[in-house]
Amino acid sequence: MLKRLFTALVILLAAVSFSFAASGSNMKEGLWEITSTVKMQGMNMPSHTHTQCITKNDLVPKSSQPGQECTISDYKIEGNTVTWSIQCSTQGGDMKGTGRITYMGDSFEGTMKMKMSGSDPEMTTHMSGRRIGDCN
Repeated sequence: MLKRLFTALVILLAAVSFSFAASGSNMKEGLWEITSTVKMQGMNMPSHTHTQCITKNDLVPKSSQPGQECTISDYKIEGNTVTWSIQCSTQGGDMKGTGRITYMGDSFEGTMKMKMSGSDPEMTTHMSGRRIGDCN
C-alpha cells in the first residue's frame, strides 16, 4: 500500500499545474531539475527527480501523467512564495493537501502535505529545484 501511495503522490506532484501572473516573483524562467522526497510516519521514501520547463505563468511543476484529475484552489503568490490547496482523484483514491514553494532566483525549496481519504498518515513531500538551463 505504501508503494501505491508513494507512486500516487509522485504522479500528483508532477501533475500539479496551474497558471497565474507572477511578475513579482524572483524566479528565473527555464529548464528546472526538481527533486521530491516523501516522508510518512517516520519513513523516507526514495527521492524522485525530473526536469520541467517552468515559466512565471506556470510556477508549479506538472506532468502529463494519465490516471488522475487534480483541482487547484486558493493559490496565491506573495513575493517569492507560491501557496495552493489541491484535491486529486487518483487510481489509489482521493487526496487533499496544501503546498508551498519559495523561489530564490535559480532555485526553490518547498513542502507539500497530502492526506489520502480514509487514511490517517499524512505524507509530507519536500521539494527542491534548481534551474539547469534554457527551455528548448
